[in-house]
Amino acid sequence: MRHPSAVQDIMREFARSTGLSDTSQKPRRYLWTDAFAVCNFLELYRQTGEEGYLQNARKLVEQVHVVLGRYSKEDSRSGWLSGLDEKAGYQHPTRGGLRIGKQLPEREPEEPFDDRLEWDRDGQYFHYLTKWMQALTRMAAVTGEPRYQHWALDLARAAHAGFTYSPVPGASRRMYWKMSIDLSRPLVASMGHHDPLDALTTYMELKACSGRLGIPTGEVALDNAIADCEAMCAGISWATDDSLGTGGLMVDAFRLAQIQALSDYPLPVEPAHLLADCGTGLEAIVHSGSLAYPAQYRLPFRELGLAIGLHALAGLRNLVEKSPGGLSQAGAIGTALEGLQRFARLASEIEEFWLQPAQRHVATWRDHLDINSVMLATSLAPDTYLSVIPSELAARRHSK
Repeated sequence: MRHPSAVQDIMREFARSTGLSDTSQKPRRYLWTDAFAVCNFLELYRQTGEEGYLQNARKLVEQVHVVLGRYSKEDSRSGWLSGLDEKAGYQHPTRGGLRIGKQLPEREPEEPFDDRLEWDRDGQYFHYLTKWMQALTRMAAVTGEPRYQHWALDLARAAHAGFTYSPVPGASRRMYWKMSIDLSRPLVASMGHHDPLDALTTYMELKACSGRLGIPTGEVALDNAIADCEAMCAGISWATDDSLGTGGLMVDAFRLAQIQALSDYPLPVEPAHLLADCGTGLEAIVHSGSLAYPAQYRLPFRELGLAIGLHALAGLRNLVEKSPGGLSQAGAIGTALEGLQRFARLASEIEEFWLQPAQRHVATWRDHLDINSVMLATSLAPDTYLSVIPSELAARRHSK
């Protein structure tokens, strides 16, 4: 862990200011940020052994489900998004998906679409749901409690049913980018560039991790969804000049390699393919010069997503060196990693820039304080977020 005191300070303040540890504060929950925060608390628990961090992770999961798994108090509707009664809703809090947590209510069916305003309206984002599936899977791995994995599986099935559709009978399925809170109608009908890959990687991770927890294959029930995603991913170029998107590609390359090494599943998308597209994106980002702009012209959380992805490359390199026989195209992965090595320095440069207090006075930091600070903490201590199975737990299970 780099800058351990900074990571601890960030997460302590996050818990206080968002109503997790300070019960006098109204809970302020936002699904993307909270998914990273769960992983950060688990990483601090792994590093220090302090039970308080694990308890924070547990409390955060519970609070997200109670707040974002239900209609907001400002909504005319009430109860769990799934429509389950109170008791069943607490037992299955993710069966109706989870709200984003944005402050403005979702757009009503008769309201005209406003592209700018839509960014601030509530609803459900698929790529936020997959982040929460990852967080729940990490909780299951660290605690050994299958209930977290079952919640992740419930969420995967709800998300896939709600977000995917066939444009015409018999055609490959596609995905909506944003859905209504109750998953009944699309709010943004276009498909996110990386959403099919995100879905494929996350579903395969859920399947692999569920098996390690002893959950029967019949209860996982993701094979059809995985097949849908394979079809959506066929022939796509994933390259992007967006820092957050390129970082996510690097993370997915590492996750897919781990899934194969842990489970021997064949990979429908090879990590080496993703790394080639990452190289294209990194070239474009560096060429743009955006990482040298003054702080007020930069978006911290997007840059920190890139830094997290660069840390994933280090993990992938270590995996190739330790388990080359467990990976298809290990040689191609190694060659691709060598070609990306010259970008590794960008991670520490981004982190050091945003660790400077003077850079955090600008509006681009303050206006998105929670997501910026939590993702900075993840970049400084990324192991639990990046690990499909946290190493210590995996080692204990292999020794049994």
